[in-house]
Amino acid sequence: MDFAYSEKTEQLRAQLRNFMDDHIVPRIGQWSEEIHSGVFPVSFMGELKSLAKAEGLWNLFLPHLGDDEPGTRLTNLEYAPLAEIMGRIPWSSEVFNCSAPDTGNMEVLHMFGSEAQKDQWLKPLLNGEIRSAFAMTEPDVASSDATNIQTSITRDGDDYVINGRKWFITNAHHPNCKIFIVMGKTDFDADTHRQQSMILVPMDTPGVELVRNITTINHHAPEGHSEVLYRDVRVPASNLIANEGDGFMIAQARLGPGRIHHCMRAIGMSEVCLELMVARSQERKTFGKYLYKHGSISEWIARSRIEIEQARLLVLKSASMIDQVGARGARREISMIKVIAPTLLTTIADRAMQVFGAMGVSPDTPLADLYTAGRVLRFADGPDEVHLQTIARLEIRESQDKLLDVVKYLRAPGR
Repeated sequence: MDFAYSEKTEQLRAQLRNFMDDHIVPRIGQWSEEIHSGVFPVSFMGELKSLAKAEGLWNLFLPHLGDDEPGTRLTNLEYAPLAEIMGRIPWSSEVFNCSAPDTGNMEVLHMFGSEAQKDQWLKPLLNGEIRSAFAMTEPDVASSDATNIQTSITRDGDDYVINGRKWFITNAHHPNCKIFIVMGKTDFDADTHRQQSMILVPMDTPGVELVRNITTINHHAPEGHSEVLYRDVRVPASNLIANEGDGFMIAQARLGPGRIHHCMRAIGMSEVCLELMVARSQERKTFGKYLYKHGSISEWIARSRIEIEQARLLVLKSASMIDQVGARGARREISMIKVIAPTLLTTIADRAMQVFGAMGVSPDTPLADLYTAGRVLRFADGPDEVHLQTIARLEIRESQDKLLDVVKYLRAPGR
């Protein structure tokens, strides 16, 4: 087992780190000022996107592109350490056209879209000309079970008519968001996992209403965690993605890689929290000693390093398995890291906040925002409890073949 990154990955890591240092880190202050003054998207985003594209740091997340589509061909394993670097400054992913939910939407269109859908929506997404949103979760049902959704997608001649309410829809308030992928039900009486379908709904379609941009733990995301109302929204039948009843299958294909992308970025955010904690512990004293010389602080530093390394290894294993056996074959590993990474981030962010004191919960550090990102990630793409159920169910299933051997062992002579 080789734990070293490939030469290709190392070259891209160096290139990406240099780009971050040269072009993104110097813009952090300006980004914050513009966002808090109501400027969005920030004035320099187009400039940085052009630079990233020119340097080949573009669409790094998508491994199987056609020869005529822009981007670098990487496996999930090769992409993982790059996403970690981007995660250090969360808004930087957009610079490289690697932001959720666009990444998942591009994958959906790439895998399941018609040629016309690809021409109209995938190409401008790949080129970074537009943004998109994925509308699945709803306020009136438990979104941890996607079979619960109640939005209707009803065939009417050559059209479909959509009615429903969605919320926490990332990116819907972005000024450049032009298209929704909406998940709803085309047949409420079909088998449980064949009721759902996905359909493309342009933002400017009559009947689409952005109700509000919901804050999370009082954190305002300018791109939006939006509540969206669809009232008699009519789109052509050709906007349906794949076939009626394919929605649940498409969602599962979309969420697998997307989940570990979140976890990859969470590792980078955790590294930032640890670095800030270590730096602060060496510049502040209490009771005549630097903070790191107090036993509790030094233990937090040590445990944080151990926990990050453990999580990184599981992220890399999950990415490698997706490359080798697909998201379905790696579903246990995906669920495990999806539980571990968000809690890792909130734990280390919380420790760093404590070391900083009141400054740690102020806008003078990124810790409060990083903590919020980790806490929200415990819901996003499935809550911890659902992933824990998945892991347990797979363990129980695998144990059936081993059960007799265990019983024989327990009954062996001398025991």
